[in-house]
Amino acid sequence: MKNRENSFKKNDTIETEIIDISHDGEGIGKVDGYPFFIKDTVIGDRILARVTKVKKNYGYARVEKILKPSDWRTEPPCKLYRQCGGCQIQAMDYQEQLAFKQRKVRDQLIHIGGFSEKLVDETGEPVVGMECPFRYRNKAQYPVGQNKDGEPVTGFYAGRTHSIIENTECYLGAEENQVILQAVLTYMKENHVPAYDEVSHKGLIRHILIRKGFTSGELMVCLVINSRKQLPFQDRLIRLLQEIPGMTSISLSHNLEKTNVIMGGEVTTIWGNDRIQDTIHVRDVLHDFALTDQGITFSISPLSFYQVNPVQTEKLYSLALSYAALTGKETVWDLYCGIGTISLFLSGRAKQVYGVEIIPQAIEDARKNAERNHITNAEFFVGKAEEVLPEKYGQEGIFADVIVVDPPRKGCDVACLDTMLKMKPERIVYVSCDSATLSRDLKILCEGGYELKKWRAVDQFPMTVHVETVVLMSRVSNEPRTDRA
Repeated sequence: MKNRENSFKKNDTIETEIIDISHDGEGIGKVDGYPFFIKDTVIGDRILARVTKVKKNYGYARVEKILKPSDWRTEPPCKLYRQCGGCQIQAMDYQEQLAFKQRKVRDQLIHIGGFSEKLVDETGEPVVGMECPFRYRNKAQYPVGQNKDGEPVTGFYAGRTHSIIENTECYLGAEENQVILQAVLTYMKENHVPAYDEVSHKGLIRHILIRKGFTSGELMVCLVINSRKQLPFQDRLIRLLQEIPGMTSISLSHNLEKTNVIMGGEVTTIWGNDRIQDTIHVRDVLHDFALTDQGITFSISPLSFYQVNPVQTEKLYSLALSYAALTGKETVWDLYCGIGTISLFLSGRAKQVYGVEIIPQAIEDARKNAERNHITNAEFFVGKAEEVLPEKYGQEGIFADVIVVDPPRKGCDVACLDTMLKMKPERIVYVSCDSATLSRDLKILCEGGYELKKWRAVDQFPMTVHVETVVLMSRVSNEPRTDRA
């Protein structure tokens, strides 16, 4: 083989077929065994590309021409998808998106987790997709800036930049978003309210946060502003927004810091309620995720963590509930519990549920959500799972029949995994947003006495490369538990 470092140089033209997609959504093609990452391509495309960067083991290239489009290439509804970069695979047929995500989880379970192909294929269930993979986001955050003519604009940042691509219609967001954005921009133009400028730290409106309760139909608008005061001509903005059907809450988030963090710590409601409500329903996993009349109602503030795709969240958490196989006698721990969504789902079929989350506001929300839904068998603790779990187990003897874990992208802390193994629950249900760290953690759990029983990918974010996975692990060790009478 050629010396890879010297085989290619910047501005060379190459011809290749795209054989895979990277975790960032870039197509992967090989020339003489040397891989190139190429944006705006679809698996199966035959392309002509120009080399932009060469490294020792891989390079980058830019599409010059699609010589033969993939059978899975489709025309994206959004004309700005290539500039925006938020929907990395919108040009790929949705069924192929689902197949790609299924392969992604499968391959990482094999190559990172060390599971055999036979076991992974036997335990894997079909990927859970959406009937309509657009308009699914119940939350959107739009940066505000100004164009070359000094007029206020909003949209999304171009990939890896803070340059705003002007756009008020995102096909992943709720249809009401466009009307709300137009109302805010109209208010700014008519009343000469300046957009925030990151360089000078001057100007007023930084971001527009919009949330929608898909079940309730309630809308929330929160403007992030570079001021501790109210807005100028605030009543004019309120008048425009309150005319939009479903408008329930209008607030200001005060953020005067030079930071990339969007929300400020202080929120002031200027019209309507402080919060909106939404209900997440249990779905019947055995009957194609049919809706049931069981549901948990959540109260959502501008600062609340809440899953952004409510339709798939119902499927994801119903799947976790199904895997937990509760009979009403179990003590369950829900680690990294957020505002208690999974905990409260589990509480209806468990004897007792304990939730752990490091963010105090999330635990406060979880407790209020339990009270709102008249749930008395769920208790929540503030702290790191890797610290709270050993304390409650070691010092207070609180055991677990089932542990459900839904960690951040980095996966579980080693101390957390170690305590889970010491507690020896009969089942562990692992909900993951990153199949690589999931596979790493499952390997540790299997080495500690568990076996992979089931796994299923859930498409929580259509048009992107992200995928959620639910896994059931079962204890196989014959060593008896000593924590039960």
